[in-house]
Amino acid sequence: MNNRSGSITVLGSAGGVAQSFLSILNSVLTDKLDPLYPFLITCKLYLIDWKQKDLSYYQKRFPNLKDHIVLREFDLKDTAIFSKHLVESKTYLVVDLSWADTIEMVTCCDDLGIAYVNTALENTWVDENEDIFEGFPLAERMEQFEAKKNSFKNTSAIIGSGMNPGVVQWMAHELMRKSPDQLPDGCYIVEKDTSFYRDQNEAKQNVVYTSWSPECFLDEAILSYPMFMKQGTPLYLYNQPYELQFHVTLGDQSFSGCLMPHEEVYTLGRLYNMETGFIYQVNGHTTQLIRDNLSNPNEIWDFEMKVLDPNDAPLSGEDLVGILLVYEDKERFMYNVMNNEDVFNKFKTNATYFQVACGLYAGACSLLLDKLPKGIFYVDELLVETENQYGNYLKQYMKAFITGENASSEGLILDRIKKWN
Repeated sequence: MNNRSGSITVLGSAGGVAQSFLSILNSVLTDKLDPLYPFLITCKLYLIDWKQKDLSYYQKRFPNLKDHIVLREFDLKDTAIFSKHLVESKTYLVVDLSWADTIEMVTCCDDLGIAYVNTALENTWVDENEDIFEGFPLAERMEQFEAKKNSFKNTSAIIGSGMNPGVVQWMAHELMRKSPDQLPDGCYIVEKDTSFYRDQNEAKQNVVYTSWSPECFLDEAILSYPMFMKQGTPLYLYNQPYELQFHVTLGDQSFSGCLMPHEEVYTLGRLYNMETGFIYQVNGHTTQLIRDNLSNPNEIWDFEMKVLDPNDAPLSGEDLVGILLVYEDKERFMYNVMNNEDVFNKFKTNATYFQVACGLYAGACSLLLDKLPKGIFYVDELLVETENQYGNYLKQYMKAFITGENASSEGLILDRIKKWN
């Protein structure tokens, strides 16, 4: 994209991911060699939320952006107002971190030829009819989006460019690229998130604490069935996720987590025709809370929910996210791990949100700097089907990746299954 006049619009600007993304943009303006610097130095940054924060909040938190920020407050369900904003603001890139309907937002961008990137699929109709889709909400979101995906011809859009989905597809692509003649039997996205309050007395009983949206976490943890892909087909275990554990080893890292549905499980499993799954461990407090309420998990929706925000109280722990490729006689892995204290000292956010923001930054750079064709791309499709520098952009802020190999294999999903004691 050669035209640098105009603006970037960020949706859901008052949320946690947006705060992390804005922290990165705040840093961009201190480095003239940053890939986004030529765009950011000349553009307006429109921040939209249905319940907007005060301008003083953004100016204090992101001082380098104060001359670029313009605030708007309206409900994105009103797509006419949104489209009018896009035209009047001369927006050339929409960064969607809201809970607005993805199909509706992409439609508006496609109508006007505006680039678009987000971190996850959202569907307001599915959200409003959870009882109908209980057990399978992500499957319905994917099905509805897939039905529309190829009809968008006038935008270049990257769907799901956060950490997972997002960076993990790049990790899988990088590992498989090193051994192109040997397709793995399985590819598992793995996450161990030990983020919690440094002073555990800050925690209250019967509160769901997570390092990202608790509502979205519970969609995976208690509303959905455990799911994995095999031969391009989603398979479900008719258990609650927290009834089962699945063990993984990444060198000196070894842990068990729950099997949950995720966008990249679908896209990687379909693209490469290998078994895929997402194995996730969260902090012990929330794990135990769910385990204690397995007899009636719907009661958890009535509990207080809170994001672990280091601006409220200091956090300890870290978030490890990576990929495990499984072969008949070995396993190969790649992961990134970020420490909450280190991330907060530099970017004033938690490790999980910052990892997501790194993937978002890479997607934004690719849309603005790479010559991408028109169309809708998941990150794995972007890497396979286009000429891009996604990995180089990613490394601008996500510096460390640990890779290695296990000399033996623990097998595929059903080989790893274990009933929780």
